[in-house]
Amino acid sequence: MFKKILATTALLFAAVSFAAVDVNKGTEADLDGVKGVGPSMSKRILEARKEGEFKDWPDLMQRVKGVKEKKAAKLSAEGLTVNGKSFGGAAPSASKEAKAPKAAKP
Repeated sequence: MFKKILATTALLFAAVSFAAVDVNKGTEADLDGVKGVGPSMSKRILEARKEGEFKDWPDLMQRVKGVKEKKAAKLSAEGLTVNGKSFGGAAPSASKEAKAPKAAKP
């Protein structure tokens, strides 16, 4: 009986440790719980969130200092999400697409 209780408790802790944390909903403690997010980054996230919720990963990377594509991929692998979505690579910005139109083949 004791082994079953111990096993169940261990499974619950494992499930909680892998629970996703959304940057738009997580508290400072939730964000600190994600491996790779320390107290200073969680404060930067919360400060940027005061301006409005993050739309997507590129928005987070633009507004939070220290979060670039490589860091975003690591944080996503550790369970951080933006609006429930994990990082899938930065989408090209609309301004870059407008500056470099595709040339038509003759």
